Amino acid sequence: MKRLLIVILVASGLWFGYWFVGAYTARQGFANWFETRRAEGWVADYADFALRGFPNRFDATWTDLTLADPDTGLAWDLPLFQILALSYRPNHVIAVWPHEMQIATPEEKFTLTSDALRASLRLSGSALELERAVMEGTALRLSGAETAAMEDLHLAAERTGDATYRYGIRATGITPPAARLSQLVGTEALPETMQLLSLDAHVTFDKAWDRTAIDIARPQPRRIDLTAFEAAWGVMRIRLAGKLDVDEAGRATGDIALRAERWRDMLQIAQDSGAIPEAAASAITAFLGMGAQSSGNPDALDVTVTLRNGTAFLGFIPLGPVPPIRLR
Repeated sequence: MKRLLIVILVASGLWFGYWFVGAYTARQGFANWFETRRAEGWVADYADFALRGFPNRFDATWTDLTLADPDTGLAWDLPLFQILALSYRPNHVIAVWPHEMQIATPEEKFTLTSDALRASLRLSGSALELERAVMEGTALRLSGAETAAMEDLHLAAERTGDATYRYGIRATGITPPAARLSQLVGTEALPETMQLLSLDAHVTFDKAWDRTAIDIARPQPRRIDLTAFEAAWGVMRIRLAGKLDVDEAGRATGDIALRAERWRDMLQIAQDSGAIPEAAASAITAFLGMGAQSSGNPDALDVTVTLRNGTAFLGFIPLGPVPPIRLR
């Protein structure tokens, strides 16, 4: 019995020592990160920092946290931010955002509110390479010069190669900014809320996602294997699939298979909003109508859109420029 008690006391002492060493290492790591950001010209300040959770957790909490990246012009003001981890699994962390935060871009300032917004990340190695991540948010609302909202958001990423990741997105109840919605499709053509947006894709980057993605530069996509993209918005039903190669300038090259249900209604919406002139809409309708008739379902359109040298083509018809695919 005495020996068992000694073993328990020794094990407890070792575990307590492990926690305090781990807590000290975590404190130093966070302090060094903030000091390095400040040396690079960032604004990286907070009113208070606490590390708690003894003996089974490392719970880091910042209050009145302000971060501003001079290279991207992005800034965040968070009244509270937490990074939570089990002490015996320190590379599996949970990030928790407050119910309200301020976000600034070079153009505008926004307030982001939510009922819940958190992410789970599994990291590996001293470089903290991302192995798996899941983010979930409910009742998201972005307010500023324009307002946007989302009922539910689910994001997932999983590493499948050295610098290749599988991504999944599912968002419901999306309300785009009213002003941009009006510019795109007019004021009465579509409902305010998009029912569904989902994506399943594998993306290969020029380097792995690790701590340098924040400290130095974001990895840039070099190949995108789009397994499935689906959007449902009023009468609009669109599905995309295809493979793209992306050069260093962000220009995408490849073919995208597009399936559009009730495509004539979509063209009518674009014509009514002024996005497509009436004469051009008539020509496009005639051209696409032949393809739809040959498929056996005149209400569903199956075509291939080709991306080349920064321009999208439908057959030999140029559709317009494609924005560069680059992460800032």
